[in-house]
Amino acid sequence: MSERIRLIEDLDRGAIPESPRAFLEALEGPSAILVPGRERNRCRAVCTLLHGNEPSGLMALHGWLREDAPPAFDCLILIAAVETALEPPGFAHRFLPTARDLNRCFLPPFEGPEGELAGEILRLVREANPECLIDLHNNTGHNPPYGVGPVAGAAELNLVGLFSERFVHSPLRLGALVEATQDDFPSVTVECGRAGDLAADAAARRGLDRYLAGEEIDPHHVTTPHMSVLTNPLRVCVRPDVEIDFADQPGNETDFTVVGDVDRHNFESLLPGVPIGWVRDETLWPLELLDIDGKDRSRDYFTLRGRRLETRRTIIPIMMTTCAGAAKSDCLFYVVEPGEEIVVEPGEEIVAEPEKEPNHGE
Repeated sequence: MSERIRLIEDLDRGAIPESPRAFLEALEGPSAILVPGRERNRCRAVCTLLHGNEPSGLMALHGWLREDAPPAFDCLILIAAVETALEPPGFAHRFLPTARDLNRCFLPPFEGPEGELAGEILRLVREANPECLIDLHNNTGHNPPYGVGPVAGAAELNLVGLFSERFVHSPLRLGALVEATQDDFPSVTVECGRAGDLAADAAARRGLDRYLAGEEIDPHHVTTPHMSVLTNPLRVCVRPDVEIDFADQPGNETDFTVVGDVDRHNFESLLPGVPIGWVRDETLWPLELLDIDGKDRSRDYFTLRGRRLETRRTIIPIMMTTCAGAAKSDCLFYVVEPGEEIVVEPGEEIVAEPEKEPNHGE
């Protein structure tokens, strides 16, 4: 039996504690829960809490489990960063200071505690042989629900369509769970909205109910009305030697002050000249934006006007954060060019797009 993840095949759903936190405490650590369905010859998988500060998926699963209704098919539930989520004050840490980001550990080599846990999660999910997998997350900024995945086939769009009408097709290779399973079965990440937002919790629950009720996922034709697909996102990162803060006006001590409510621009089309923040010194360049070849293109997308950093060309930002920790440990946001947005109407036949070369600069 695995040393890093507990497999539970006999969960007493009637005895599940009333609060999600107490439920996590009862699990004690990373857990895989197999819930038998009405049809035992099919299986679906759902993962949550790969990051300890993204609780909407857990809230949805906890509520669904307590209702004690069987899923349409067998369901493998993966609840990963339990200890991180329980670290005081609770649901506050993406990952612990001494640990690695678990959702960057699903590609070889599977080294260290997080890599070993990722490898064991992959082994369990592949042994279950699900027909599809959904990985539920939250953002640290204001976002509508949307999906992300390395493959943009009809099955992937329809999975996301249970939760949202937006899909981001990303070829970036960061070590995420859905990257590791993309060749095994349709796999998507669903970003439910901002952590702690009741609307995000509700979006997670609505989509999860549809998923576990057995709504069919057409592998050839898109069934979601008016699906917007954004392609080829690029990561906008803060340079490692740059200190960052968020405020409504420039600071004189912090290297880079980002506009405090910059996340209001998520999924908007921003014209040139929109302010992103201010630098302490106009000779300081705060950003790095690597393209698929590892070339820094940040100055193609942004420019300095005195101390003010602003957009240089029209962009669509997504996943903008207002959390300095997330901005430094992961990225500030992603950008997509307007020409990379496609609208897919119901009934369209979609063939899964081949994956592009990985971004070796990540």
